Amino acid sequence: MRDILGHRAFWASLTLAVVLLVGCGRQAGTDGASELLDNAELGPTVGSVAIVAEPEPVAVEGFGLVAGLPGTGSGVCPVGLRAYLRQYILTQVSDSSLNIDEFIDSRNTAVVLLEGVIPAMASEDSAFDVRVRPVDGSDTTSLHGGWLYQAELRQKGTSRLQTRTLAMVEGPVFVNQLGVSEPDLTRGFILGGGSPKFSYNGAMRMRRTDYRTASAVRNRLNERYGMGTAASVSSTDVAFVIPEAFRRRPRRFVSMVVTTFLTETPELLQTRIDTFTQGLTVPEIAERCEVSLEAIGRRCLVKLAPMLETTDEAVRLRVARCMLNLEDDRGLPPLRAIARDQKSPRRVEALRAVAIGANRNDAVLLARQLLRDDDQAIVLAAYAQLRELEDFSIRQEFVGRSFHLERVLQTDRKAIHVTRTGKPRVVLFGSPLQCRDSLFVQSPDGGVVLDSRAGQDFVSLTRQAPTGHGVIGPLRSGMSLSEVIRMLGAERRSAARSGPGGLGVPYSDVITVLEQLSAKEAVAAEFWAGPLPKSAE
Repeated sequence: MRDILGHRAFWASLTLAVVLLVGCGRQAGTDGASELLDNAELGPTVGSVAIVAEPEPVAVEGFGLVAGLPGTGSGVCPVGLRAYLRQYILTQVSDSSLNIDEFIDSRNTAVVLLEGVIPAMASEDSAFDVRVRPVDGSDTTSLHGGWLYQAELRQKGTSRLQTRTLAMVEGPVFVNQLGVSEPDLTRGFILGGGSPKFSYNGAMRMRRTDYRTASAVRNRLNERYGMGTAASVSSTDVAFVIPEAFRRRPRRFVSMVVTTFLTETPELLQTRIDTFTQGLTVPEIAERCEVSLEAIGRRCLVKLAPMLETTDEAVRLRVARCMLNLEDDRGLPPLRAIARDQKSPRRVEALRAVAIGANRNDAVLLARQLLRDDDQAIVLAAYAQLRELEDFSIRQEFVGRSFHLERVLQTDRKAIHVTRTGKPRVVLFGSPLQCRDSLFVQSPDGGVVLDSRAGQDFVSLTRQAPTGHGVIGPLRSGMSLSEVIRMLGAERRSAARSGPGGLGVPYSDVITVLEQLSAKEAVAAEFWAGPLPKSAE
């Protein structure tokens, strides 16, 4: 429990939002449905005796240095920041002879402001996007192609010298150029480059100072969800961790904590089960009832099983999902049927339920089948689940220092999917994909050119040097699209690096070339661009 206790002070320092999922009073528009749940005769819940706090997303900011720019940076550095950057950059460079001040002043670097949002309930192995732009007063003209040295992020609006580091960030700068006629090259993102330095731990405060109640809450949570789940911090505070079984759905666990009943008798148990199964048919409270039933546990299965035959798909999905989460495989067939039903609006929800609640083989089998679906959203959802399950049908490799190349097997769909939030990835569906001969494609700025004449069995690749003087290449690639992508993104060969090398094209340019390959039918594949980060302007 050391981890719980160690984070108590930290979470207390944040602005925590109180989440009361079983509250008092009528909700507007429910026509009295809430009274079904807000019944004191059902007995006290954790949420009725304690305020359970859930962290809001945390806005963070920091300063860093982008290097590797072709003379488009700036030596502008705010007063007071230089000493911090000097000390920090020294820990990351191997060249002891480097003059840090000259490095910061160079036109090949730029001092930048970093802004991001750590997701609520983040963990140390999670990642988030970080926005990057030059500091005020900078005459930087472009961050395109640059690399951000590792930098610290602290809570936004606080002194960087007086608050703890909440996250780190590092990686290539991504400047979106898809669908933009005149991109702003001074604004970009470090896609998936932010990494929190903490993992979420739950906390609650008793509504009244009462050690007995705090102890009862602790004991009940440990009894229901496993020893070590909760610990008493004081007479008013109880901390808890997310059990491994809920690692992929931590929000659901917090909801279950709130709805967990503290006392139980056979009569009360049956009344609760009857109440919540009835509530599954009432849309306004169905979510709360599903959570409450899962918190009760497997003893509600006898009442749930007959409801699998209902003609109401929304109710059937909730019942099946609840049963599957309670390790009853009778919930699997209805969910599988909904996921396969091309007329259902709940397909992705059902697929996700199977991926989380079913055994791995059943989840993988369903996701692989849906890779062949006609609906792009379903194909991408199936891919996401297979990737999360680390299925061998997805082959992954790292290209250069910038992005992952993934090939999705066992699908007839021919498509190129590129991500623009989270870790940068180029995903090839229907691999292997082949380029045709007699092609000529270039990036929007003309800096990257792909050329193959009629009858040739190779593609010629060239890139204008980042400095603007001279050309890199031509390099020869086979006709396989994956080989073309590797050669585009692989780092240039140097005396210190063995292997064939590549053009070192930034990820943002690679995906614009792929878009052109698809648009000009140089590759028989659709082009699917993922959404931009939510903070994109």
